[in-house]
Amino acid sequence: MMKNPRWARYWSDDAVIKSATIGSVGRLPAPGTWGSLVGILFYLVVFYNLNPFWYGLLLVASCYFAIGICGEAEKRLKKVDPGEIIIDEVIALPICFMGLQPYMGQSYTWMIFLAVFGLFRFFDILKPLGIKKLQRYYGGFGVVIDDVAAGVVVCVIMNVALRFLV
Repeated sequence: MMKNPRWARYWSDDAVIKSATIGSVGRLPAPGTWGSLVGILFYLVVFYNLNPFWYGLLLVASCYFAIGICGEAEKRLKKVDPGEIIIDEVIALPICFMGLQPYMGQSYTWMIFLAVFGLFRFFDILKPLGIKKLQRYYGGFGVVIDDVAAGVVVCVIMNVALRFLV
């Protein structure tokens, strides 16, 4: 188990809440769905053309940042894993796309994005395969780890499926 990083304690309430909710996106209806869409945009803008080393390094840094923000946002909102915190979905989506770069740029790329989005929402909402148990961890780690696990499961499914179907 990981303790909440201390650096986020020094941020203002507004900065923590706006980071956790990605501005006001987390206050829209179905915030996890909107967070997932922002996560796909995050992947396209930041991760799409990165080499594996920078991809991995940025993923680790993003997870660390999200853990700090989510833990602090829980305290300030006085709620455990509230729905309006969506930075966890945003940082988990690029995990889903690891290893899929060779298949991007093809005529079926839109189907990959649709499949990743649908599978991630399925695993994020239902939390099967023990993913739900990961939420019991304390603070920001508990908020982020279930989404990271969902991203890893989607990544494995997509990589296996594409290798057999393409």
